Amino acid sequence: MRPAVEEPAEEPRPGAVPPWPADPRIEAREPRNLLLLAVHQIVFRVGWIFKTESVIMPAFLDAVAGPNSGWLRGFLPVFNRIGQSVPPVFLADRLTHVRVKHRALAAFTALLSLPFATLAVLWWTGAGQGDWWMPWVFLGVYCLFFVFAGMYHLSSGMVQGKLIRPTRRGLLLTRAAVVGTVPATLAAWWLLPGWLERPDGGYAQIFTATTVCFLLSGLLVLLLYETPDRPGADPPGPRRSSLADLGHVLRGDRNLRRLVVVAMLWSSCLIVFPHYQAFAREELGLSGVHLMVWVITQNVSVGVWSLFVGPMADVFGNRLTLRTLVFGSAAAPLFAASLPLLPGTMGARVFWTVFIALGITPLVLRILVNYALEICGPDRHPRYLSTLSLCVAAPFLLSPLVGWLVDAVGFERVFFAAAGLVLVAGALTFTLAEPRHHVRFGEPAVVEPGADE
Repeated sequence: MRPAVEEPAEEPRPGAVPPWPADPRIEAREPRNLLLLAVHQIVFRVGWIFKTESVIMPAFLDAVAGPNSGWLRGFLPVFNRIGQSVPPVFLADRLTHVRVKHRALAAFTALLSLPFATLAVLWWTGAGQGDWWMPWVFLGVYCLFFVFAGMYHLSSGMVQGKLIRPTRRGLLLTRAAVVGTVPATLAAWWLLPGWLERPDGGYAQIFTATTVCFLLSGLLVLLLYETPDRPGADPPGPRRSSLADLGHVLRGDRNLRRLVVVAMLWSSCLIVFPHYQAFAREELGLSGVHLMVWVITQNVSVGVWSLFVGPMADVFGNRLTLRTLVFGSAAAPLFAASLPLLPGTMGARVFWTVFIALGITPLVLRILVNYALEICGPDRHPRYLSTLSLCVAAPFLLSPLVGWLVDAVGFERVFFAAAGLVLVAGALTFTLAEPRHHVRFGEPAVVEPGADE
């Protein structure tokens, strides 16, 4: 069996942005790496479906926290985004100097299983069920999970940036999302109904399944082929802190500043994610097995949308794709807020269709990453990705306030406000540059810092 790591190729000339690939041996093995990354993401997705942020996680918190827990639900998006965003800012430089990127990705993928293994053990043993401290333990474990998730997404972006050319990253997205829809849907359809009908909610089984899938997906990453980067020396002069470097990157690239504004406004649709299932339970009287229907609907929706999003990104570029998806993200909160206006029980009968629109949301996050990878050279990938992630997280500090507003003024007004901010974000995508307008075929798609046309 051919080893997964070989000696590095000749170092590119100083100051040059290396073309893709930096090593011709990576190009020769790109189909193999593309397949392995797709399989890794498929297994990862099967695990993720059992912990869907819009359904399972807030439902579990409501189960352990009791009624009037809207303000507590509001902490979920905070821990989600802050956990994903802050650690990468401080560790981006360290990952830049990791010579074999896929080993870091494998490690962080495996670490994602630890929080859910903890929850599974607690629920299997009955510890914490009905105790006052369980909601706080859950929130702490939830935050730890997203600390690992932030490093996972950063290392995943770096691996894709190194091993997959820009015009095939959409293909990777499509393969992983479309093919992954089938096993994830079958697993949810087969297992969730029986688990959710258990007296304890079946959360021990749900968390165990998530743990196993994350471990398997981490092992698959170890099979990737990658040549190690050459050791790099730090530039002369004083070394900036991570936060100072973040500010320097934002000041130096006008297009990146515009991108983070778009992402920050769009993130309002993520902030209301945990409240959809509560809205259905409190306003429409839906719960129990409906959770399984919503999880499956959203999962299938991601796969179907990916059939169009991946090819669109590869052919027409990530800017147009991002614009289309951002505008589409406004549909879910707008439609959900309108359901109580429908006559009789019609709103309850069609609520599941909200999750068709919610299937767009994870694709926006992936296109944001792919766009960021295109507007800078590989040496800047960690810093650009961590900067984008941190700026997206900033609005989530308001999430507990949003949860309180849900209890105070109702779901509908909060959903309408979120949709309005998303539409503004869509309008601002017209100010972004298209990276592929700056390159000829076969050259790296990079917009120079400060470019805005």
